[in-house]
Amino acid sequence: MEMQRVYISTAIFFTCYLFLNIFVRNFNGWYYHLKLRNKKYPLPHGDMGWPLIGNFLTFIKDFSSGQPDSFITNLILKYGKKGIYKTHIFGNPSIIICEPKMCRKVLIDDVNFKFGYPKSVNELAKCKVMTDVSSSEHNLLRRQIIAPLVGHKALAIYLERIEDIVINSLEELSSMKHPIELLKEMKKVTFKTIIHVFFGSSNQDIIKNIGSLSNDLFNGLFSISINAPGFAFNKGLKARKKIAKIVKPIVDERRLMIKNGQQVGEKKDLIDILLEVKDENGRNLEDEDISDFLIALLVAGHESTGTGLMWSIIYLTQHPHILKKAKEEQEEIMRTRPASQKQLSFSEIKQMVYLSHVINEMLRCANMAFSAFREATSDVVINGYLIPKGWRVLVWLRAIHMDSEYYPNSEEFNPSRWDDYTVKAGSFIPFGVGSRSCPGADLAKLEISVFLHHFLLNYRLERINPKCPITCLPVSMPIDNCLAKVIKVSCD
Repeated sequence: MEMQRVYISTAIFFTCYLFLNIFVRNFNGWYYHLKLRNKKYPLPHGDMGWPLIGNFLTFIKDFSSGQPDSFITNLILKYGKKGIYKTHIFGNPSIIICEPKMCRKVLIDDVNFKFGYPKSVNELAKCKVMTDVSSSEHNLLRRQIIAPLVGHKALAIYLERIEDIVINSLEELSSMKHPIELLKEMKKVTFKTIIHVFFGSSNQDIIKNIGSLSNDLFNGLFSISINAPGFAFNKGLKARKKIAKIVKPIVDERRLMIKNGQQVGEKKDLIDILLEVKDENGRNLEDEDISDFLIALLVAGHESTGTGLMWSIIYLTQHPHILKKAKEEQEEIMRTRPASQKQLSFSEIKQMVYLSHVINEMLRCANMAFSAFREATSDVVINGYLIPKGWRVLVWLRAIHMDSEYYPNSEEFNPSRWDDYTVKAGSFIPFGVGSRSCPGADLAKLEISVFLHHFLLNYRLERINPKCPITCLPVSMPIDNCLAKVIKVSCD
């Protein structure tokens, strides 16, 4: 009798296992196969995961454990290196693309693909003025808003202030007796720069009030979009509302100054530019649009640039021979500088050839944005596979940047690989490509270059936990935020 119960229990267990593993586990795939069975072209190979949650838990596990490449590697091992796969992630049926030519095709096609980020990103970093508009209006607004901020002339205007922020920050960090979390401190540096670009001011109240909220905003990105107390998404929404309240009176004051003709000087801050921008119908932007743009700039600008700064310093510290070569380049720049010149010039920035290779290699290895997100606005066929209308398309940047086909010994941090290296179209796109590529790419590189210039000449990093584990949620970083000491070195 006892054995009979054991047999029955075992049978029930295996029946449940088979039901879950075969029927429930494959239900998503069967559902979408039946739904699209009358289409002329097939979906790519892939795994749609569990009902409702898809492969989101697998994504969380791989990225939080510091093994983000496992997610793509498992697809390649199972279905072959096709460069295009189906999946279900972030609550949506999706297509993952990780082949340069196909990635470029998606990113430059504004007709068939629009922004398609997860709900958490859409809500916390929404910027209607740049995303929820037609392609022609987007290009018009981009020209009006971004053109005055990029290019050598525009960036040169910010160079002096960026250098002041960097010098003061490094001096302050080196004076601290206790270890600091380098990631947090680098974000403070880039945050001050963004505030200066936007408001033309280093007002400490603005920096303090908005800065204390930006972490909650950023932590809500790529979180489960549950708007309930205790959840990161909820905290992010609250932070966003508070930032908007801080920005509104500043916008009102600047608008009144412009109306009364009180604006002086040739240089315009971003807030001035936004107040003058007009859409296709000749209307000025609303206060909400201006606030949205600032918040999007905070999310896309200072967080990712701060992370890039941290990784640049970590990689240099981990590779003394690379640090030595980068430092020698900066010392040569200082030796050839006229005695009367006291600050960095834009021409000197352009002389930092090896340092630019260090930055490119950091962008390739660190991959602050693992993917660019799009949504198909119509049925699209790529390489014989269907991308159905309404499906998300994840242009998996990380998979391209870490592919040994394009970057031999891809796990190795090697800035010299960029010497006379001809990049295959679509194989290096850390800032995206096309009309919707990151508009702040040049500003970010300038910030990192200025910081590394002064760091290499006068400072070194001493990590407390050099073998600290890595997590990749929401971005790649040591779990201790790179606990370290910044030490000032004597100049010989």
